[in-house]
Amino acid sequence: MDDLIVVIGLGNPGRKYAETRHNVGFWVVELLASKHKIKISKLKFKALYGEGVICGKRVLLVMPQTYMNLSGESVRDIISWYKISVKNIIIIYDDIDLPTGRIRVRPKGSAGTHNGMRSVIYQIMSDEFPRVRVGIDKPPEGWDLADYVLSKFSKEDKEKIAKAVVNAADAVETIIDLGVDQAMNKFNNLGT
Repeated sequence: MDDLIVVIGLGNPGRKYAETRHNVGFWVVELLASKHKIKISKLKFKALYGEGVICGKRVLLVMPQTYMNLSGESVRDIISWYKISVKNIIIIYDDIDLPTGRIRVRPKGSAGTHNGMRSVIYQIMSDEFPRVRVGIDKPPEGWDLADYVLSKFSKEDKEKIAKAVVNAADAVETIIDLGVDQAMNKFNNLGT
């Protein structure tokens, strides 16, 4: 099953969180689903997911439904069920260490300040997988981090994020089609 690529967007389930900064990963997966006519309607592995084809490769699009800080449980269940290498997963998530709208592709690395990524790395015992980070900027002075990531974007940030979601989806397609290095070259300097 090593030809399968699993694309996982991190976020929080439920309408309450749908438009928050922390759900940018879900938005990218939803865009990929609509572009490639993949229905994300199956519920298993503590996730909503759908199967389809992107750039000629078999792909699983996944939105964990565990809440962010337990995302790794869903990722672990998928990896063990499909018996795939961690290198065959691509994780998309919001990043406060990048300016709003900037995206960054990496072949591997630490979780940084992101609890969802901490959970993933802890559960699968590896950080050797590609990821696409979408910048949401640091919280303003005096804001609690949790309150910030669970808040909605301002009007001007919404436009930047809409572009970043498109770029992030393109970056995922590039990773699937041509590999992480090509995606890094093309997307790591885009955005604000």
